[in-house]
Amino acid sequence: MKVALNTRPYDGPWGGGNRFVVAINEALAAAGHQAVTTLDRDVDAVVIVDPRARNPLVTFTAGAVLRHLAWRNPSTIVVHRINECDERKGTTHMNRRLRLANYAADHTVFIASWLRDLAVWRREAPDSVIHNGGDARVFNADGFVPWSGKGPLSLVTHHWGAHELKGFDVYRRIDALLDDPAWRERLRFTYVGNLPTSAGLRNIAVVPPLDGAALAGELRRHHGYLTASQNEPGGMHHVEGALCGLPLLFRRSGALPEYCTPYGVGFDGPQDFDAALARYFDAYPRLVPKLRDYPYNATLTCSRWLELLLRLVAERDAIVARRRLWRDPLALLANQVPL
Repeated sequence: MKVALNTRPYDGPWGGGNRFVVAINEALAAAGHQAVTTLDRDVDAVVIVDPRARNPLVTFTAGAVLRHLAWRNPSTIVVHRINECDERKGTTHMNRRLRLANYAADHTVFIASWLRDLAVWRREAPDSVIHNGGDARVFNADGFVPWSGKGPLSLVTHHWGAHELKGFDVYRRIDALLDDPAWRERLRFTYVGNLPTSAGLRNIAVVPPLDGAALAGELRRHHGYLTASQNEPGGMHHVEGALCGLPLLFRRSGALPEYCTPYGVGFDGPQDFDAALARYFDAYPRLVPKLRDYPYNATLTCSRWLELLLRLVAERDAIVARRRLWRDPLALLANQVPL
C-alpha cells in the first residue's frame, strides 16, 4: 500500500500533529508499506493531515487531491484527519477551512469524540475516532520518581503554541498562590514551551520548547502533569505526561476528559482549581499505579490507522462508486484557492 500524507515530518518541536506524522510514517514503513508526501499517480490512499497551504510542512492541499481524483487516479482513497477547531484558539477561520477540505474526504478521522459535534466537517461520509498516542519508546516512566508526600509536589506542563487558551488563566492562579511562602513549601510548577507576551509569570519556572528524549527527561523530573487548556481538541501534551507516569490534573474542557479520566483529577477553571488541587494531593498515591495502564500510545494509534487504511483500500471499488466528486461545484472550486 502506498500512502500520501500531505504533511512532511519535522525533526524537532512542532506540536502534536507532527508527532502523528512521524509515528505513522514509521508504522507504514515497518509494516512494509510506502509513505510519501507527493500525489503520485499510483498512491492507494491520501491522508489530509492539515488543510492549510500556509503551513510550511504541508506539501499539497485538498484542492490538489480533488484534481488528482478528477484527472489522474479516481481510485485513490482520501482520509481527512481532523485535530483542530476554532474553539481551541478563539479563531473564526479554522472550522470553515476544515469543512471545505472535508469535501474531498471519503472517510473522516477525529482525534476525539468531542470534535464530532463541532462544525468542522460536512457529515457526508463515514467517520471514525482514533485517539492520539505518544511514543512509549521515548515517553515512559523509566526513571520517574513519584512524589513521596514530603516536600513540594512538582507539577509540569508543556505547550508548543503560545496562546492564552492553553490555560494561562489557571497558570496565573498558580503563580498567585506561589506568592505565599506557605504554598511555595507545598508546590512547584514548571512551564515548558512558548509563552504569550502577556504571560506575566513571577513564580513559575519556564523552560524553552523541548522535543523527544529531552522533553521526556524534563517531564520525568516532576511529580504530576497539569493541563488547563481550554477546548482542547485532543493534543499530545497530556498524553506524553501520562506516559511518563505523571498523574494528571486536568481541565474538564474539550477532549481532555476523554484522555485524562480516570488517570487524574478534573477541574473547570480558576474558580475551582484550588479545591481540585487539594483533591489531587489526597488522590496522588492512588493515581500513580493507574498510570501504568495508560492506553494512549503510538503503537495502538498507528495499528488502528493501518487497519482503517487497509480496509478502505480493500473497499475502494464500492467507495469510488458512491463518490460524487462534482456534487457541489462551488465547494470543489473553492478548494482550488490556496489558504
